[in-house]
Amino acid sequence: MTAAENVCYTLINVPMDSEPPSEISLKNDLEKGDVKLKTEALKKVIIMILNGEKLPGLLMTIIRFVLPLQDHTIKKLLLVFWEIVPKTTPDGRLLQEMILVCDAYRKDLQHPNEFIRGSTLRFLCKLKEAELLEPLMPAIRACLEHRHSYVRRNAVLAIYTIYRNFEHLIPDAPELIHDFLVNEKDASCKRNAFMMLIHADQDRALDYLSTCIDQVQTFGDILQLVIVELIYKVCHANPSERARFIRCIYNLLQSSSPAVKYEAAGTLVTLSSAPTAIKAAAQCYIDLIIKESDNNVKLIVLDRLIELKEHPSHERVLQDLVMDILRVLSTPDLEVRKKTLQLALDLVSSRNVEELVIVLKKEVIKTNNVTEHEDTDKYRQLLVRTLHSCSVRFPDMAANVIPVLMEFLSDNNEAAAADVLEFVREAIQRFDNLRPLIVEKMLEVFHAIKSVKIYRGALWILGEYCSTKEDIQSVMTEVRRSLGEIPIVESEIRKEAGELKPEEEVSVGPAQKLVTEMGTYATQSALSSSRPAKKEEDRPPLRGFLLDGDFFVAASLATTLTKIALRYVSLVQEKKKQNSFIAEAMLLMATILHLGKSSLPKKPITDDDVDRISLCLKVLSECSPLMNDIFNKECRQSLSHMLSAKLEEEKLSQKKESEKRSVTVQPDDPISFMQLTAKNEMSSKEDQFQLSLLAAMGNTQRKEAADPLASKLNKVTQLTGFSDPVYAEAYVHVNQYDIVLDVLVVNQTSDTLQNCTLELATLGDLKLVEKPSPLTLAPHDFANIKANVKVASTENGIIFGNIVYDVSGAASDRNCVVLSDIHIDIMDYIQPASCTDAEFRQMWAEFEWENKVMNTNIIDLNEYLQHILKSTNMKCLTPEKALSGYCGFMAANLYARSIFGEDALANVSIEKPIHLGPEAPVTGHIRIRAKSQGMALSLGDKINLSQKKTSL
Repeated sequence: MTAAENVCYTLINVPMDSEPPSEISLKNDLEKGDVKLKTEALKKVIIMILNGEKLPGLLMTIIRFVLPLQDHTIKKLLLVFWEIVPKTTPDGRLLQEMILVCDAYRKDLQHPNEFIRGSTLRFLCKLKEAELLEPLMPAIRACLEHRHSYVRRNAVLAIYTIYRNFEHLIPDAPELIHDFLVNEKDASCKRNAFMMLIHADQDRALDYLSTCIDQVQTFGDILQLVIVELIYKVCHANPSERARFIRCIYNLLQSSSPAVKYEAAGTLVTLSSAPTAIKAAAQCYIDLIIKESDNNVKLIVLDRLIELKEHPSHERVLQDLVMDILRVLSTPDLEVRKKTLQLALDLVSSRNVEELVIVLKKEVIKTNNVTEHEDTDKYRQLLVRTLHSCSVRFPDMAANVIPVLMEFLSDNNEAAAADVLEFVREAIQRFDNLRPLIVEKMLEVFHAIKSVKIYRGALWILGEYCSTKEDIQSVMTEVRRSLGEIPIVESEIRKEAGELKPEEEVSVGPAQKLVTEMGTYATQSALSSSRPAKKEEDRPPLRGFLLDGDFFVAASLATTLTKIALRYVSLVQEKKKQNSFIAEAMLLMATILHLGKSSLPKKPITDDDVDRISLCLKVLSECSPLMNDIFNKECRQSLSHMLSAKLEEEKLSQKKESEKRSVTVQPDDPISFMQLTAKNEMSSKEDQFQLSLLAAMGNTQRKEAADPLASKLNKVTQLTGFSDPVYAEAYVHVNQYDIVLDVLVVNQTSDTLQNCTLELATLGDLKLVEKPSPLTLAPHDFANIKANVKVASTENGIIFGNIVYDVSGAASDRNCVVLSDIHIDIMDYIQPASCTDAEFRQMWAEFEWENKVMNTNIIDLNEYLQHILKSTNMKCLTPEKALSGYCGFMAANLYARSIFGEDALANVSIEKPIHLGPEAPVTGHIRIRAKSQGMALSLGDKINLSQKKTSL
C-alpha cells in the first residue's frame, strides 16, 4: 500500500533546502542535549523517517533518553514518531523494544493531565498492532469515566477503532458505549458514541434514538448531523421504517444549524416524493440561500434546487415557490443572481408570470438608482434578457414590460441598451397591437440616446415601423432636431468663425410644418428661425456622431429617410406635400454627403457609406415600385425569417431538454411497488452519503463509453521498453483537479532490486503532491506505485522522470531507467458551453492570445466541422440552418469552457477549392483565441494532431 492510499493522519511540512544530519550527531543530541536540543533532534528524526530513512540505531536511544521526559512538546512529537516508526522485524514480529513503549503509554493513560491522556488516546486510534493494544485495554476503559470531556470523547474513538480492527480485544464495546451514551451529557462525547453505534451496532443506535426522538431538536448540531445520517441509512436499507422517522427529519428542518438543515432537506427529498415534503425541503433550501453569507454555499444550495426542478413531478411544487426563489436576488453576487434568474425562468408559468414580471421590473428600476458597481450593468443585462424571454413566452406581459425597458435605451451602458433594443425589435415585429405604444415611447427617448450603435438600431426601428402620417412627421422632426442647423458645413464654419452664438446653433421646425409652403431649398432658412432653440451645452447627438467621423449611422439614417419618404408618398395624396417631404429628406442626405467630403469630420466618409447614401438619393428621385417593395417589404420579411428561425431553434433545444427529463416507461416494464419490494432490491439504490464521500475523495466512477476503445486500456501509457531491466507502464486517471498515475513496475531481471524509486518531475501547470516511497522488488516480481499530481490550469502538461534502483549484492552505483514522457490531455478539462453572439464578439475582442491552424486531408466541409467539434469538445454556436446547404465555403463560431472557468473561442473559416477537383482537401483557417497563452497553444496543438482523418 502506498502513501497515497494510506489514511493520512499527520501532515508535516519539510524544508527541502537543509542538509540531512548524520545519525551520530542525532544520537549525541538525543543523549546529551537539553530539552530544546532534544526537541529539534526528534523533529529531524521524524522528517528523515518520513523521507524513507530507516534509522534503527536510534530506537533504543529515544526509549532511554527521550521517552521518560515529561515535556509536553516532546510527548506530542513522540506520538508522531511512534506512529511512523517501523514497529516490526523484517519477518513481521513485533520488536522487543516496543514493550517498553507500551508501558510508557499505559502510564500516560493514567496521567493527571487531561491533554496528555486525550492525545495518547488519539494516538492509539492509529495503532495497527494488537499485541501493543492488549495491555492498555483496562486503562482505555477507565478513561470513559474521566471528569474531562476531551478524554472521554477520545476514549470513545479509541474503543471504536480498536473494536473495528480487533474485535476480540473488546467484544462488549457496543454495550459499553450504549450505556455510556445514556448517561453522557457532553454533546461531542454523545456524537462520537452515537456515531460508533451507527457503524458498529445499528440496532442499539435506533433503540437510543427511539427513547429520545422528541428531544432531537434540543441536541447539539454535531449530534443532529449524525442522527440525520442514521435515519437516511436505516430508511435506505429498510423503507418500511420511513414513517417512524420522517417526522424527526421534518423537525430537523427547523434546526438552528445551517448544516443540519441542509442535510435534513437532502435526506427528506430522497426519502419522500410527496409534494409537502418537496415543498418543505425547497423552502428550507431557499431560507439557507438567503441567510448564508458565503457565496459558495449559496451556489451549492442553488444547485440542489435546480436538481429538484429536473424531476418532472417536483417541478409543479417548485412553481408555487417562484416568488420565494426571487428573494435570492437580494444577494449582490452576479453568479448567484444569474442562476436564480435562470431557475425562475425555467419555473415560470401562466399562473405566476405576472408576479415575476412585477418583481423583475422593480429590480430593473433599482439598478437604475444604485451607485455604479462593476456588476450592476451585467445584472441589468440579465434582468432585461429574463424579461425578454418572459415576454416572448407570455405575450400578454409585453405591454407592461416595454415602457420600463425603453427608458434604458438612453443608458450609458451600451450592452444593456443593446439587449433592450433587441427585445424591442422582436416585440414590435411579433405584437402588432403594441406597435403604436413602442413607436411613441421610442420617439420620447430618441433624443436622449447616447450610444451610436443604439442610435442606429433605433433609427432602423422607427424607419421600419412608423406607419401613420403623424408618426412619420414626428420622426422627421426628431431627425432634424438631432442634426441641428443645416447645411451642416456652412453652420460649422460660421460657428468656428464666431458668427453664431451658442443659443442660435440648434433650431428645429414644429412637427406640423416641416417645410415652407413653397417646398423649395431656397426658403429653407425659414426653418431655422421658426422655433427658438433649446439651449444645449453640447452638439446635438447625430451631429456629434457625424463630426466624429462615424458615417455608418448616416447610411442608416439615409435608409430610414428613404423608407419614411416612400411611405409618406403612399399615405398623402397631395403632390406638393409629397415633393416637399422627399425634397427635405434628399436635402438631409445631400448635406451629410457634403459634410463627409469636407475636412470638418475627424475621419472622412467611407466609399461604402457614400454609395449607400447616393443609392437612397437615386431611389427617392425615381420612386420606382420595385424599390418601394424592397425598402418597405423585403427588410421586414428578412427580420421575420430570422426571428422565426431563432424561435424554432429555442423550441428545439427546449424539446431536447424536456425529452431528457421525461422518464420513458415501456409498455412491458415491470411496476415496482415499494411495499412489496424485498430489502436487498431496495438497497440497490445508490447511497447518497457514500456517493458524496467518494466524490470528495475523487473516486467517482465515471460511466465509461460503450465504445470498447474508450476503456481503461486506452489510457495506459508505456513508459519503458520491453528489453529494459525494469518495465513500467502507467494508467492515467484524470479526476478534475488532480491526476492519479497508477504505475506498474516489473522487475525483468533475476536480481533483487532494492530501493527501487519512481522519480517524477512535471512541466506546465502541474505539481507533484508527494514523492512515491521506495520499494524492494524480488526477481521477476512486480508492484504498483501511485503518484498524485495536482492540476492548476488548462495547459498541456508533461510528466517525465526515471526509475532508479540498487542491485542486491552489486558494488556498482545506482542504476537508472529513463521513462517516456506522459502527455496530459487538455480535453479532460474542456467542456462544451454556449454564449450569445454579443458575448462571443466581446470576448473575441478582449482575448489577446491567438493561434492560427489549418492542415487537413478531409475533403468535405461539414465532415471537417463535425470532426473538429468531436476532437476538441467545443460547441458550435452557429445555428444548423446557417450551415445547411452547400456553397463551397463555411464559417462557424465554436466555444468551450474549461473546468477552471477559462473560455476558449474558435472561428472556423474554410472553403472547398473547386478548381482543384472533387478530391481536393478543405482549405482555410481555424483561429483560436483564449485569455491565456497556454490554453490557445494547447488547443491549437490538439486541433493540429486531430485534423488528419486516420484511415482505418
